[in-house]
Amino acid sequence: MTEARDSAGTVAAIVNPIKGDVMRVRQSIARHAYDSDAGRPLWFETTRDDDGATAAAEAAAAGARLVIASGGDGTIRSVAAALRNTGTALGIVPSGTGNLLARNLGIPIGHPDAAVELAFTGADRVVDVGIAEFTSPDERVTEHPFMVVAGVGVDAAMIANTSPALKQRIGWIAYVDGVLRSVFVSKPTHTKLRVERPGGEDTVRSFDAHSVLVGNVGALPGGVELLPGALIDDGVLDVAVMHPKTVFGWLYIGRAVMWENHVLRRTGFGRKMMSFRSRVLPNVLEYTRGPVVSLKLDHPLDAELDGDAFGLVTAARFRTDPRSLIVRVPPEVARVP
Repeated sequence: MTEARDSAGTVAAIVNPIKGDVMRVRQSIARHAYDSDAGRPLWFETTRDDDGATAAAEAAAAGARLVIASGGDGTIRSVAAALRNTGTALGIVPSGTGNLLARNLGIPIGHPDAAVELAFTGADRVVDVGIAEFTSPDERVTEHPFMVVAGVGVDAAMIANTSPALKQRIGWIAYVDGVLRSVFVSKPTHTKLRVERPGGEDTVRSFDAHSVLVGNVGALPGGVELLPGALIDDGVLDVAVMHPKTVFGWLYIGRAVMWENHVLRRTGFGRKMMSFRSRVLPNVLEYTRGPVVSLKLDHPLDAELDGDAFGLVTAARFRTDPRSLIVRVPPEVARVP
């Protein structure tokens, strides 16, 4: 549904009508647009046929200088993809389960009025957009932008195994059920990982891996630091490869992302402890990074982008579109271009 275009101004809103308090968001956007002399906002609601991408492209073409997306990670991803390289800023009003991009950029969660105010008054941060190319079992190649993290293996199976009804009731904690149901049936798949680097000095590794995660940012809900040190504007992607051989390996991975990455890495003493641990324990979780990352799988595995399932793939290639999107963020997390 599109608002009438008479007296339309420089702000557009794209809202998922089944996520959050739509009327409250609409009133807040209208009030801030009036107070800032931005004119009457264009208003769009996502539909089964348009997840926000078409509306965002239309808004940018109509001259909108700010597009506010209200919804979950899927809606934010679609709107962000359409706004890259347009010069139109993206404001985010998170109202989904994970809200991963908002968490990593310090955008208020659970407070739509504060998020709307930030969209109008915050600072601009120019960030990277990830691009995933998936090869399906029938050799069809498709391209999809992403903002947070792409995954192949257990994490994608977790998405598929998480009950939508449970997510609706208890939020991101519902993923724990999906994790448990996926981990205990997961079997490793021989995976060739290639990290392309400037100057042609590529790194190629092979693993019997359960999961490979490629991220544009690193933090997950609940204080989980999945990809420590990942930055959304550094032009590279951070990669985590999980290849445990027993249930104890999975338990160590859980400890690593919940404790080591979030706590120990922050101090010199903690990093020394981690270094000692790496010499005496098997390395079931490995990290690497680069601007282009490719995977080739011996068997098809589930794939996901920003928490949405994308079916089975036999190969994948991930790259960055550096500094291609403007996002409105709190001044303290904005980086100087």
